[in-house]
Amino acid sequence: MSLKDRVTEDMKTAMKSGDKVRLETLRMLRAQVLEFEKSGAGRAMNADDDMKILLSSVKKRRESVELYEKAGRPELAAKENAEIAVIQEYLPKQMDRSEAEGIVKRIIAETGAATSKDFGKVMPSVMKELKGKLDGKVINEIVKQLLP
Repeated sequence: MSLKDRVTEDMKTAMKSGDKVRLETLRMLRAQVLEFEKSGAGRAMNADDDMKILLSSVKKRRESVELYEKAGRPELAAKENAEIAVIQEYLPKQMDRSEAEGIVKRIIAETGAATSKDFGKVMPSVMKELKGKLDGKVINEIVKQLLP
């Protein structure tokens, strides 16, 4: 089932149950899918496009949470966190940090990276393998930590 179809079905369920936060979040996701379809890309959406939409949505909300917390608006931060939870249901299972460290260590060994100057060699391979499974900031931290 495509992301659009899945979101549409879940929207119907959210409407029937009266879950406003879920419904608003799903409407936003559906709007982003429709925007992509009308963008003139000349192709149907694939799994990578779905992942980009979902990850960018989560990233925007995390940034908003950070800003709301700095501004002393915990109620708005809570709403954004609730939306993040809804969006994460559509992402692959999130990996824990120790699993990711093992993968990063393997990739560092494969690429022959030795110092922090080799960050540019390692990061593309790591992001390709862990995309959607872990937040980019966390991946960045792990790579920096493991490269001396």
